[in-house]
Amino acid sequence: MTAAASIALNRFGLGARAEDTPPSDPQGWLLAQFSRYDPAPAAWAALPRTPALLQELLARQRAVRDAPEGEKQAARQVYRREGREAYLAALGARGASALVTPAPFVERLVHFWANHFAVSVDKMSVVGLAGALEADAIRPHVLGRLEDMLMAVTRHPAMLLYLDQPNSIGPQSAAALRAAEGAQPRRRGLNENLAREIMELHTLGVRSGYTQADVTEFARALTGWTLPAVAAADPSKEAAPVPSLFRPALHEPGTRTLLAHSYPQPGEEQARAILHDLATAPATARHIATKLARHFVGDEPPPALVQRLADAFTRSGGDLPTVYRELVVAREAWQATPAKFKTPWDWALSSLRAMGQREIAPMQLAELMNQLGQPVWRPGSPAGYDDIAASWAAPDALVRRVEMAQRLAAQAGDAVDARVLAPRVLPGALSEATASAIARSESPAGALALLLVSPDFLRR
Repeated sequence: MTAAASIALNRFGLGARAEDTPPSDPQGWLLAQFSRYDPAPAAWAALPRTPALLQELLARQRAVRDAPEGEKQAARQVYRREGREAYLAALGARGASALVTPAPFVERLVHFWANHFAVSVDKMSVVGLAGALEADAIRPHVLGRLEDMLMAVTRHPAMLLYLDQPNSIGPQSAAALRAAEGAQPRRRGLNENLAREIMELHTLGVRSGYTQADVTEFARALTGWTLPAVAAADPSKEAAPVPSLFRPALHEPGTRTLLAHSYPQPGEEQARAILHDLATAPATARHIATKLARHFVGDEPPPALVQRLADAFTRSGGDLPTVYRELVVAREAWQATPAKFKTPWDWALSSLRAMGQREIAPMQLAELMNQLGQPVWRPGSPAGYDDIAASWAAPDALVRRVEMAQRLAAQAGDAVDARVLAPRVLPGALSEATASAIARSESPAGALALLLVSPDFLRR
């Protein structure tokens, strides 16, 4: 058995399971997953869609706002509790689909894009919607065009709320002018958060040539993209899983100019036109290519590989499967030495899969990720979690993994024989040093813990 099977299962996938048959054609096995991927597997399909979750959020906010002063604290507690319940339900769906998916390569790509388009549940209004962003804006588009995913993410309530877009109003918009005429005008200014993060993080990347003036112009174009003021009467009748509302009265009128292009389109078509150009720009191709190469190949991705991925992106008009195929056939991605240190999420998933778990309680998964230092949908920054070893391989982080490995192994008890498991989950890639250490262990639990924190298993 060659190391290529282990690379397919662990570097491209989510970690091998004991019952997995190592693929005889690793590249073919990865590409065949495009047809096996289910954007709405059972765990996700059982949950409310974005329109219903948005309705619940708006109702909770209204209940807090309208509650008598003496009852506001109780209303806020209900608000927080119900948001937390929605968060845990979505986290459970994410974990369940990752443990049993027939397309682990594509599932890993879902996690990659969810981190690329990061939101954080540090903001209370996002707590109940973060999972819905992944379910309704990312999962349906992971095998489509970047432009379509970008559009869905940008218009999703979780992203709009996280980056304060509902607070943005065109200074010369009809609503702003009416407010200025009032006796006590309530002024809301132009908010540039969404525009800046789309350009800096989601598309072009830093130091790609855009200016502060470009950000401001884009922010003006985005005005009017907001949330409904009240919940829909029947969210089940929403035609789209990602609801949004454009309010012309909030939109800054006039032609926008950014990156040396003029955008005279009226209303929401103006931002759509800009998003199209951003999604297909050469700088975006290189930014996305760099991040994919870093995730799958190494912290310092080979420039030649980045260029080939960027060329595939440009040639296909941002078709993501075309880029993935270029990545799968790249010789740089199949170097036998594991180059990527697993993030806590990677390590936790691969550990659970190796031990044969097919389900995990949402609260248990939340506590596991909190203890490992990578709580799901809570990176604390629009930039998402880092994807390099330096951020995850510090001594204290390794100690937490050792402690967690011991706990997981103790729960497994004598049910798992690590001597048998190790070559199955690391086919062709198990080092003699790790195999020897496992064989010398004094207990099955100790042997399993050694496997889970071995250099072979900590990297992919």
